[in-house]
Amino acid sequence: MSELEELYRRMLVIRRFEEELAEVKKLGEVPGSIHLCIGQEAIPVGVSALLLPDDYVTATYRGHGWAIERGSDLAGLFGEIMGRASSVAGGRAASPYLSDASVGFIGENSIVGAGVPIALGAALSCDRLGGGRVSVVSIGDGAMNQGNVHEALNMAAVLALPLVVVVENNGYSEMVRIEDMVRVTNLAERGAAYGIPAETVDGNDPVVVARAAAVAIERARTGGGPSIIEARTQRLVGHYSGDAQHYRPAGEVAAAREVEPLVRARAALLEAGRDAAELDAIAAGVDREIQDALAAARLLPLPDPTTVMEHVYA
Repeated sequence: MSELEELYRRMLVIRRFEEELAEVKKLGEVPGSIHLCIGQEAIPVGVSALLLPDDYVTATYRGHGWAIERGSDLAGLFGEIMGRASSVAGGRAASPYLSDASVGFIGENSIVGAGVPIALGAALSCDRLGGGRVSVVSIGDGAMNQGNVHEALNMAAVLALPLVVVVENNGYSEMVRIEDMVRVTNLAERGAAYGIPAETVDGNDPVVVARAAAVAIERARTGGGPSIIEARTQRLVGHYSGDAQHYRPAGEVAAAREVEPLVRARAALLEAGRDAAELDAIAAGVDREIQDALAAARLLPLPDPTTVMEHVYA
């Protein structure tokens, strides 16, 4: 299987997981809201291709794709988001607070930008303990305006910590266009203020993302300090489940669907000589994997109420 074919398959896993999750939400099996990364799969897939098992990843509340890429059990993820006694967090995290220490996924955070100081702490531990480990944190474009993000970036730069900040710039800070919030819309330019190398890449191409990540991760592993990767993309769904997206111009989502990661990867594979039937077979295999995981999740029991005080620190 070629590099692009494998990246295509991994993006399909995330896409089908989230599409199925959206259906499960409609059936009333998911408590609370969910934030899907449909349309942004190339970013976690491209970056994660360069990570090692001992590395750390922190994400936003739109982090299902990152958890999957770190190797979290699919049935466990479905079960966790459905509020069941899963192997991931026992039904305590749901969608916006997923974490899985067993695979180095420090977790999501529903507070905008709050994952960066947490990832900074992980990067500090990587630096002090040695071993060449790195800490990667994914944030949205709106998080670049948070004060604690600026403080964390400055500290990472001053201490030359192995931190890689991935800005998933989907053009909207929740429901407001990033152009209406900042004067410098190329967010990678902000790296210069901290002395942090930064670049803007096509976030819909997993190969391009992987190339940028390879440079940043190698820099971090070898003591070169932090990096910022701004990955330009678009989400194909609302900010959260139930978001009607009235704020988006007519035709914008339809246009985005023409250049989204899976469409582009499939087209590139066909152009390279791959047979459509082979790609359809890959998709069918992914569908079976997702359906098996969901079926297993539905067999998980609800959390035992008598354990509510476990894993609580006071």
